[in-house]
Amino acid sequence: MHGTFLNKLHPYEIDPKFSKRVAYFSMEFAIDQSLKIYSGGLGFLAGSHLRSAYDLKQNLIGIGILWKYGYYDQVWNQDHYMEAKFVRKEYSFLKDTGIIFPITIHDSKVNVKAYFLPPEVFGTAPLFLLSTDIPENDYLSRTITQKLYDSNLATKIAQSIVLGVGGAKLLDIIGSEPEVYHMNEGHALPLVFYLYSKYRNEDAVRNRVVFTTHTPELAGNEEHSLALLEEMSFLHCIPLEEVKRIAKISGDTLNYTLTALRLSRIANGVSQIHAKVAQSMWQGNEGVCPIIHITNAQNKKFWKDDVLEEAIKNNDDELLIKRKKELKRELFKEVADQTGKILDPDVLTLVWARRFAGYKRAHLLLHNYEKFLELVNRKHEPIQVIWAGKPYPEDKLGIDIFNHINHTVEKFERCAILTGYEMKLSALLKKGSDVWLNNPIPPREASGTSGMTAAMNASVNFSILDGWFPEFARHGENSFVIKTLPTDSWVQRDDQDNRELLRVLENEIIPTYYRDPQKWTSIMKQAMCDVYPQFDSDRMVTEYYEKLYQA
Repeated sequence: MHGTFLNKLHPYEIDPKFSKRVAYFSMEFAIDQSLKIYSGGLGFLAGSHLRSAYDLKQNLIGIGILWKYGYYDQVWNQDHYMEAKFVRKEYSFLKDTGIIFPITIHDSKVNVKAYFLPPEVFGTAPLFLLSTDIPENDYLSRTITQKLYDSNLATKIAQSIVLGVGGAKLLDIIGSEPEVYHMNEGHALPLVFYLYSKYRNEDAVRNRVVFTTHTPELAGNEEHSLALLEEMSFLHCIPLEEVKRIAKISGDTLNYTLTALRLSRIANGVSQIHAKVAQSMWQGNEGVCPIIHITNAQNKKFWKDDVLEEAIKNNDDELLIKRKKELKRELFKEVADQTGKILDPDVLTLVWARRFAGYKRAHLLLHNYEKFLELVNRKHEPIQVIWAGKPYPEDKLGIDIFNHINHTVEKFERCAILTGYEMKLSALLKKGSDVWLNNPIPPREASGTSGMTAAMNASVNFSILDGWFPEFARHGENSFVIKTLPTDSWVQRDDQDNRELLRVLENEIIPTYYRDPQKWTSIMKQAMCDVYPQFDSDRMVTEYYEKLYQA
């Protein structure tokens, strides 16, 4: 196949505005429910990026990894506790390029095979997916690309080498060397050492590399000992002293994000707030490149409901309300299938759905348990609540929160927690919810794009002012805001945030929904109008060309 498709990877004529050749490296891509190579927000963002790149005819190629077991399949065990299952996946729509090439990991040869997702399958820019799970490798090498974000440290480091070095080497092999290498988060960092070994000049690396940092969380800014990274061949056989010099390292550890910022010409945070947080985190360090903001976005063309879209275009309130109730019923079929509970489409329905990480506080609504009970059990103007989301499979706190919520609410007719939070369920929840609840600890939510796709589908955001939300929110007009107060006490913080959440919910959201449906409809419509085009990924990928690739 090697020679049959590489002459013209893009099935469209490149728009001259987007002619610069870009390779976009990401550990995960959420492109379609059937292609399970993503875990959460980073993947959803990358998938929308490739869709908009296709729609706008950009000269961009995606580089990722073919995860044989995906992230994991989220199921219940016999005692109704969450369990992570790892099941092999097969994809007939991926093309075998016939390209197999060696890279070095832990001073040993590992063979990498390249698969190709043709743009016409899902309407994306061309995407290459790399795998080591092939007969040409030994058992240990085959496991490298089996599980996304493998818990074994050596395997995680090896995965970065496959993405960064394997991706760059593939581009050289197919004769498609880009003008810009875009690292979406620090996972592909070995790329910079590959390029340095190729050009022997750190300025030549910086001139070609741009970087997006996605989180202020420690887990998203990996740091490991230089000795381990050298042993794993992460540094691409560059002498340690030379690595220290070009990456400006004085100690014995290497931070992925800081090194990426030092060996890129420009970087971006993923919201206005996050860019400021990233600047304060990193710009006191020597040699850090400028950090601007390009706010994340999602692909409206993919995520929107066509009937809701028709209603908003024609200013048809009757159709909007009718369709929203239909979408609630569709979601409630899934709830009934998973839980045996039949929810009421006339009842105000809140959804909290995203990755189960401690700082996202899935359980904040339960903090005042008596008030929560009163709201879900009362006969007059009650609420229904649905949770969904996947914890990292080794995150004991996240799994404990998930199980705690499940065993707390399973006895209530108006509450449910769902498993399998992937693209299909995500769409059902966004289209079928009345209120999209988000209550992270600020400023730890870098972006939080799920609220954007909720707003595209007439779900009203109810959120703390963090990530993208301050760029959108107008309290009582297109959303509802949970105001926070600074405190160093996590107990006091959860107390006061819960009080404010319940105050707005009980005094503003519930009365508006039940007693002033005309105003509620107005808020839904305003949200749908305000979210587009500012939070559509067409705007985002255009800004990447204008502010990052052509800077």
